[in-house]
Amino acid sequence: SPPGLLLLTSFLLHMEEGHASLTRLVCDNRLIQKYIGEAKDMEKRVGQCQALPALSCPMVLPLVDFSLQQWKSKSNETKQQEILCDLALLVDAVAGAQGQVTQECGARQLSQLYRHANSFLLLLQTFSWEAGPWEPGCSPRSMKQTHITSIFLTYRQLVQGKLRFFFHDLAKDSCK
Repeated sequence: SPPGLLLLTSFLLHMEEGHASLTRLVCDNRLIQKYIGEAKDMEKRVGQCQALPALSCPMVLPLVDFSLQQWKSKSNETKQQEILCDLALLVDAVAGAQGQVTQECGARQLSQLYRHANSFLLLLQTFSWEAGPWEPGCSPRSMKQTHITSIFLTYRQLVQGKLRFFFHDLAKDSCK
């Protein structure tokens, strides 16, 4: 869909090698606000789908709530790892839900969510820190959910919370 292509294009335009591209992404606060708005829109649209069934096989979603005080005490590398773990679990949950939802409205929204969440995952994986490349296999705090809307809520909370604050923290160092 055009919004998905727009998001992917936006990411690709900001992705070259190294920190120069990261700087452009985090220094323009309008971009993260745009992604938060898109997450809210997707959540609203899936809520408007008629008669969404509960998932027969519950999806494991990351618990993305956090204490701002604890968050501020973490290194950017640790924050990035935590967000990558959350996103990987979320992308898996969306993919699992896609296999269970046949209703057109819900399936369309899940497809869009998958593209957005996976784009963030790929984007953050491309930025390497001195600690080395990201390796899957982390185990974030999680919960099982059977409601499709919970997946969208988790994504919005992740973008609005950890991702926004992570970009804000990076901007303090990169946007002088």
